Amino acid sequence: MANEELEKRIAMLEDIEAIKKLKARYCLICDDNHNPAEITNLFAADGIWEGDGIGPQQGHAAIRALFQKFQERIAFSQHNVFNPIIKVDGDRAKGSWYFLGPFTFRKGNRQMWLAARYEEDYVKVNGEWKFQHLRAIGRMAAPYEIGWAKKDVA
Repeated sequence: MANEELEKRIAMLEDIEAIKKLKARYCLICDDNHNPAEITNLFAADGIWEGDGIGPQQGHAAIRALFQKFQERIAFSQHNVFNPIIKVDGDRAKGSWYFLGPFTFRKGNRQMWLAARYEEDYVKVNGEWKFQHLRAIGRMAAPYEIGWAKKDVA
């Protein structure tokens, strides 16, 4: 294998690892009381956070305001992400992840299991990977005490 080809493959692996670290920082910030002061560091200036029932929030000010609302509503969260598929194309990339996490909502001290799939676009800004568009696609929300499976009543 030529050195040039090897350098390209190593660069791609380094980019994938940097994107995984970006996602890990995202989860850490979410689980640090949805820290609105830190979250915008992970998004491009015109980046978008979009979720089911919330709609797209574009730009640092909108994302910061959204995370302030999360902070007001959510007392506890544990973001567990897995099964990443990341495809890098120069200074842009796409990724998907699965998410499962326990949450406690402040209103009524309500405990919930949430599951989602993240579909994400990334962009490299000044040599650092950022979220360009993060989409949280809900798959399941269930009260802890009841669970998510339908129960037979017979």
